[in-house]
Amino acid sequence: SLMTPIVDRVLKFLRRTPLRTFVLYPLITLGWELFLNSGRLRLEPLFLPLMLWGYLQYRLCGLYRIKHGGGGPGLETPPERLVTTGPYAYTRNPMYLGHIIFLTGLTLAAKSPLAALITVGTAIWFHFRVLGDERKLVQLLGEPYIEYSARVKRWIPGLF
Repeated sequence: SLMTPIVDRVLKFLRRTPLRTFVLYPLITLGWELFLNSGRLRLEPLFLPLMLWGYLQYRLCGLYRIKHGGGGPGLETPPERLVTTGPYAYTRNPMYLGHIIFLTGLTLAAKSPLAALITVGTAIWFHFRVLGDERKLVQLLGEPYIEYSARVKRWIPGLF
Protein backbone atom coordinates (compact mmCIF):
# COMPACT_ATOMS: atom_id res chain seq x y z
CA SER A 1 0.00 0.00 0.00
CA LEU A 2 0.98 3.64 -0.42
CA MET A 3 0.90 4.19 3.35
CA THR A 4 3.76 1.80 4.10
CA PRO A 5 6.53 3.84 2.39
CA ILE A 6 5.19 7.02 4.01
CA VAL A 7 4.98 5.42 7.45
CA ASP A 8 8.50 3.98 6.99
CA ARG A 9 9.86 7.42 6.07
CA VAL A 10 8.13 9.08 9.04
CA LEU A 11 9.46 6.43 11.45
CA LYS A 12 12.97 6.74 10.02
CA PHE A 13 12.75 10.53 10.44
CA LEU A 14 11.53 10.20 14.05
CA ARG A 15 14.39 7.80 14.88
CA ARG A 16 16.95 10.52 14.15
CA THR A 17 18.73 11.29 17.41
CA PRO A 18 19.08 15.09 16.84
CA LEU A 19 15.35 15.38 16.15
CA ARG A 20 14.57 13.57 19.40
CA THR A 21 17.06 15.53 21.51
CA PHE A 22 16.61 19.03 20.16
CA VAL A 23 12.92 19.01 19.14
CA LEU A 24 10.81 16.13 20.48
CA TYR A 25 12.19 15.90 24.03
CA PRO A 26 11.87 19.67 24.65
CA LEU A 27 8.31 19.65 23.24
CA ILE A 28 7.34 16.63 25.36
CA THR A 29 8.92 18.18 28.45
CA LEU A 30 7.31 21.59 27.97
CA GLY A 31 3.93 20.01 27.21
CA TRP A 32 4.16 17.84 30.32
CA GLU A 33 5.21 20.75 32.53
CA LEU A 34 2.42 22.96 31.16
CA PHE A 35 -0.07 20.16 31.87
CA LEU A 36 1.23 19.63 35.43
CA ASN A 37 1.27 23.36 36.22
CA SER A 38 -2.16 24.30 34.84
CA GLY A 39 -0.76 26.00 31.76
CA ARG A 40 2.00 27.90 33.57
CA LEU A 41 5.64 27.27 32.75
CA ARG A 42 8.16 27.61 35.57
CA LEU A 43 11.20 28.37 33.45
CA GLU A 44 14.62 29.08 34.97
CA PRO A 45 16.28 31.25 32.27
CA LEU A 46 19.70 30.98 33.94
CA PHE A 47 20.06 27.50 32.37
CA LEU A 48 18.99 28.38 28.82
CA PRO A 49 22.64 29.09 27.81
CA LEU A 50 23.45 25.48 28.75
CA MET A 51 20.93 24.35 26.14
CA LEU A 52 22.50 26.65 23.55
CA TRP A 53 25.99 25.39 24.46
CA GLY A 54 24.89 21.75 24.07
CA TYR A 55 23.24 22.36 20.70
CA LEU A 56 26.17 24.38 19.34
CA GLN A 57 28.65 21.79 20.60
CA TYR A 58 26.72 19.04 18.81
CA ARG A 59 26.38 21.06 15.59
CA LEU A 60 29.86 22.59 15.38
CA CYS A 61 31.68 19.39 16.38
CA GLY A 62 29.71 17.54 13.71
CA LEU A 63 30.73 20.05 11.05
CA TYR A 64 34.35 19.85 12.27
CA ARG A 65 34.34 16.05 12.11
CA ILE A 66 32.90 16.00 8.59
CA LYS A 67 35.40 18.63 7.40
CA HIS A 68 38.45 16.85 8.88
CA GLY A 69 37.38 13.20 8.78
CA GLY A 70 34.94 12.92 5.89
CA GLY A 71 31.84 10.79 6.09
CA GLY A 72 28.52 11.97 7.43
CA PRO A 73 27.23 13.24 10.74
CA GLY A 74 26.53 9.74 12.13
CA LEU A 75 28.23 6.39 11.80
CA GLU A 76 25.76 5.40 9.08
CA THR A 77 28.29 7.21 6.85
CA PRO A 78 31.49 6.67 8.89
CA PRO A 79 34.49 8.98 8.78
CA GLU A 80 37.20 8.19 6.26
CA ARG A 81 39.97 9.54 8.51
CA LEU A 82 40.51 9.64 12.26
CA VAL A 83 39.97 13.12 13.73
CA THR A 84 42.15 13.78 16.78
CA THR A 85 42.34 17.59 16.72
CA GLY A 86 40.03 20.37 17.84
CA PRO A 87 37.36 19.17 20.27
CA TYR A 88 38.30 15.55 19.46
CA ALA A 89 41.65 16.12 21.18
CA TYR A 90 39.76 16.39 24.49
CA THR A 91 36.87 13.94 24.23
CA ARG A 92 36.12 11.16 21.76
CA ASN A 93 32.41 11.98 21.71
CA PRO A 94 31.88 15.75 21.74
CA MET A 95 28.74 15.51 19.59
CA TYR A 96 27.00 13.03 21.90
CA LEU A 97 28.21 15.05 24.87
CA GLY A 98 26.53 18.09 23.30
CA HIS A 99 23.22 16.20 23.37
CA ILE A 100 23.67 15.44 27.07
CA ILE A 101 24.65 19.05 27.90
CA PHE A 102 21.55 20.29 26.04
CA LEU A 103 19.27 17.88 27.91
CA THR A 104 20.86 18.80 31.24
CA GLY A 105 20.10 22.44 30.43
CA LEU A 106 16.52 21.49 29.55
CA THR A 107 16.14 19.63 32.85
CA LEU A 108 17.42 22.58 34.87
CA ALA A 109 15.68 25.30 32.84
CA ALA A 110 12.29 23.55 33.00
CA LYS A 111 12.88 22.24 36.56
CA SER A 112 11.47 19.01 35.20
CA PRO A 113 11.71 15.52 36.73
CA LEU A 114 10.53 14.14 33.36
CA ALA A 115 13.40 15.89 31.56
CA ALA A 116 15.78 14.50 34.20
CA LEU A 117 14.56 10.97 33.42
CA ILE A 118 14.92 11.63 29.69
CA THR A 119 18.44 12.99 30.25
CA VAL A 120 19.58 10.02 32.34
CA GLY A 121 17.98 7.55 29.93
CA THR A 122 19.57 9.26 26.95
CA ALA A 123 23.00 9.35 28.63
CA ILE A 124 22.78 5.61 29.34
CA TRP A 125 21.59 4.93 25.78
CA PHE A 126 24.46 7.04 24.36
CA HIS A 127 27.00 5.16 26.47
CA PHE A 128 25.90 1.83 25.02
CA ARG A 129 25.73 3.33 21.53
CA VAL A 130 29.31 4.58 21.95
CA LEU A 131 30.51 1.11 22.93
CA GLY A 132 29.12 -0.20 19.63
CA ASP A 133 30.51 2.78 17.70
CA GLU A 134 33.95 2.13 19.16
CA ARG A 135 33.93 -1.50 18.03
CA LYS A 136 33.07 -0.32 14.48
CA LEU A 137 35.77 2.37 14.57
CA VAL A 138 38.42 -0.15 15.69
CA GLN A 139 37.49 -2.30 12.66
CA LEU A 140 37.40 0.71 10.33
CA LEU A 141 40.44 2.68 11.55
CA GLY A 142 42.52 0.04 13.35
CA GLU A 143 45.58 0.74 15.51
CA PRO A 144 45.46 4.56 15.19
CA TYR A 145 41.97 4.51 16.75
CA ILE A 146 43.10 2.15 19.53
CA GLU A 147 46.01 4.50 20.35
CA TYR A 148 43.67 7.51 20.23
CA SER A 149 41.24 5.74 22.61
CA ALA A 150 44.05 5.12 25.08
CA ARG A 151 45.05 8.81 24.98
CA VAL A 152 41.67 10.63 24.90
CA LYS A 153 38.81 10.00 27.34
CA ARG A 154 35.47 8.74 26.07
CA TRP A 155 33.33 11.45 27.70
CA ILE A 156 34.79 14.03 30.09
CA PRO A 157 38.34 15.31 29.47
CA GLY A 158 40.70 14.01 32.15
CA LEU A 159 38.01 11.99 33.95
CA PHE A 160 36.39 9.15 32.02
